[in-house]
Amino acid sequence: MTDVAISIRGVSKAFGAGDNVHYALRNIDLDIRHREILMLMGPSGSGKTTLLSIMGGILTPTSGDIAVDGVSMSKLSQRQLAQVRLSSIGFIFQEYNLFPTLDCIGNLLVALDLRGIRGTKAKAIAMQRLEDVGMSDKAAEYPAKLSGGQKQRLAIARALAGDPRVLLADEPTAALDSENGLRIMALLQALAREHGRAVVIVTHDNRITRFADRVVRIEDGRLHTARTPEEAS
Repeated sequence: MTDVAISIRGVSKAFGAGDNVHYALRNIDLDIRHREILMLMGPSGSGKTTLLSIMGGILTPTSGDIAVDGVSMSKLSQRQLAQVRLSSIGFIFQEYNLFPTLDCIGNLLVALDLRGIRGTKAKAIAMQRLEDVGMSDKAAEYPAKLSGGQKQRLAIARALAGDPRVLLADEPTAALDSENGLRIMALLQALAREHGRAVVIVTHDNRITRFADRVVRIEDGRLHTARTPEEAS
């Protein structure tokens, strides 16, 4: 399997039509490798979240192509695309998107059920993922009783439930204090280094750039030269 987790070539994304067309992205070329943490930074409205959504197959580019582990997303049917999202990509959303009526382990079991994993095997995997993020003692707790940091760790555990090769995170530290933010980043760094995952993070948080292997800046939908974390700080 190629070391390149995500390959983006000539990707543009337009919204609207005619005189009202707006390009959120313009001719993006970018590779993200396994075992790498890449951070996307830039002002609000610059196209960061749009690019992350295209990487995850949530949005379709207007032009260009994106491949995940060598598989071109543009050549897949909607059913095949959904399968790639389930099997290869984990999402960490800024708003957590947890199910409030399910306890912690239940939130993970739903994610596993979508992947066809059920019963005793699913429970074992769910408990292991909770253990991975230091939440095994909260398995029976409901999201309403969790702190912001605990909710984020639960969201990460759920994203990892299907053992994805690619992890996409939208502002994972935005609502966290410094201590919890750094704890989350240490966890994501370990996932990249020790488990070979490609981690892409959209962020405005300069506190966490030291965890990045590369920082890419987007402005007005255009990609700027990739920089080292030191240059981005």
